[in-house]
Amino acid sequence: MSIVCTVGKQKYDKDIIFNSNDILLYSVTMKIVFLGVGEAFDENLPNNSHLIITEKTKLLLDCGYDIPKQLWKYNPDQNLLDAVYISHQHADHYFGLTALFMRMWEEERKKPITIICQNGFKDNFERVMEFAYPGFSKNFKFKIKFIEVDKNTRIKFNDLELSFADTVHSGNNLAIRTKNKEKSISYSGDGMFNENTEKLYRNCDLLIHEAYLYDKKIIGHACIMDLVKMAEGNNIKYLALTHLQRDFRRNDLEEIKDKVKNNELKVIIPEPLDEYNL
Repeated sequence: MSIVCTVGKQKYDKDIIFNSNDILLYSVTMKIVFLGVGEAFDENLPNNSHLIITEKTKLLLDCGYDIPKQLWKYNPDQNLLDAVYISHQHADHYFGLTALFMRMWEEERKKPITIICQNGFKDNFERVMEFAYPGFSKNFKFKIKFIEVDKNTRIKFNDLELSFADTVHSGNNLAIRTKNKEKSISYSGDGMFNENTEKLYRNCDLLIHEAYLYDKKIIGHACIMDLVKMAEGNNIKYLALTHLQRDFRRNDLEEIKDKVKNNELKVIIPEPLDEYNL
């Protein structure tokens, strides 16, 4: 198994990848689009958010205030998404839902959409929606379904199995593991890992994890050095580092890349709108 960045003249034909000479390269069972990779207040990089694509499902992981434009750049189809997962109730992880849904309404979406979230999120979301665009949500032609989860929940959504675990963060954050028949992707949301999340991440093909600094520990966030060690110890094949502190990433990115080179664990630091196939 390898993760291959989609570049050059490669093209998609359903879940099969061909090169420019129409030679079969490999079969794709899950695809990840890194819509945003930045921390909350980065002036250059959009918020931490990612799109998982499988044969039957398009699942958005978090939707901060920068993310709707990123999603529309990738694919403006109002019917693209099947579901949105919200890891926790911080603005850089869910305030983009208002614009996202308003454009769906404007473009006459009728297909239902599901929000997978923690208990209590529904009421807060409805308040935010009403504050942002008073009275509009009652005109939506699409139904918004809420599935509330906690750290012990396991659910089936289309062709994906979803499970969750709590992290150590200033807000109640749930990491998520998504799995189809062959591959698995885990996403931390925000927060330092613990025994519960290590168990959730174990043996996954790709772990997307927030990391604030290299080896300095910041309460409520992970650091790169601890993440690499954890990933090595849990047979994680690929580790994607996102949510790096803005000055640290801007000034030290090349040095970071040199430090995280590893023959066993493959570490990537994605850019916005990078696409990888599992």
